[in-house]
Amino acid sequence: MSQQLAYLHGTPEARGILKAQASDFVVVEDLGFEPCGEGEHIFVRVRKTGENTAWVAGLLADAAGVNRNAVTWAGLKDRHAVTEQWFGIHLPGKGSPDLSVIESDSIQILQANRHNKKLRVGYLKGNHFTLRLTGLEQADNLVSRLQAIAAQGVPNYYGEQRFGRGGSNLDAAKAMFAGKRIKDRNKRSLYLSAARSMLFNAIVSARVEQGLASKLLAGDCVMLKGSHSIFSEESVTPELTARLVSGDVQLTAPQWGRGRLASQGAAAEFEQAALAPYGEWCEGLEKAGLDQDRRPLLLKPEAMSWTLDAEALTLSFFLPAGAFATSVVRELMQAEEADHGFRNQGDGHDAPSVA
Repeated sequence: MSQQLAYLHGTPEARGILKAQASDFVVVEDLGFEPCGEGEHIFVRVRKTGENTAWVAGLLADAAGVNRNAVTWAGLKDRHAVTEQWFGIHLPGKGSPDLSVIESDSIQILQANRHNKKLRVGYLKGNHFTLRLTGLEQADNLVSRLQAIAAQGVPNYYGEQRFGRGGSNLDAAKAMFAGKRIKDRNKRSLYLSAARSMLFNAIVSARVEQGLASKLLAGDCVMLKGSHSIFSEESVTPELTARLVSGDVQLTAPQWGRGRLASQGAAAEFEQAALAPYGEWCEGLEKAGLDQDRRPLLLKPEAMSWTLDAEALTLSFFLPAGAFATSVVRELMQAEEADHGFRNQGDGHDAPSVA
């Protein structure tokens, strides 16, 4: 099930290749804090090249002499990339193991410190990205597009990796909502997440398409920048408009689930109309017990910089946890991922991303 997702800055003309080699996609996790130095957990910062997150977690578990489920991570990272990411190992009452045994040409241990809390998914500030796009074509307007993205951001779409190969996670979610039992809790969570993400993308795309991506509607639910605190006002006031323009608050869209919409009035009507074709999906998420949440409608890369020459575009930026780097790339150019074919030729698909 594919979605036709709107572009904020128009359909990109430029083309390029992403991930011609692993070093073309570099991700460095930022926890936003340092491990405290004591506690029954060990936080391990690992640099890996061309390695799967779960595979490395298994190696760490074996080295530490613990079950696989005693090793956690803050976020999954793409295999075909160079990533620095954190793992947590639960070691109550045990000494610090020698983790250097897992090191190889593709895995290096950069840091290992004790901490007093478990490392959970999303337990990080965000990710620093450095991407290299090669094989550039029709790149005449690339700099002006980069400037527009730096100034206005991109739609905060969930990337294609959320939906599985060929939308398989959505197909599985649809079957589950129709009554198919899914015993595996992790798979069930994956399918629910995919369905919820699709609905979020649909609302964001509708607002982008109608020129409402950065324009307040009466009753819009906004989020305070740097927090998850949300509120809604019945009418559009000059004060609220000024706060939106300054970046103090962000427009949001719903992540569907049980409960009332946090928006009201015209904004709530817009969201309900955008989701009208997805009644069975909304009902399925509600019956599954998910509670409604909100997510920023736009994504503005921070500390964005680039160098462009005839050979390649090198692009660096920071994104908060849960955001997709390829949502930035999608808005910039038609990005062909090496060996995977074009993913976003107007069909709303972007290459699997690191979130």
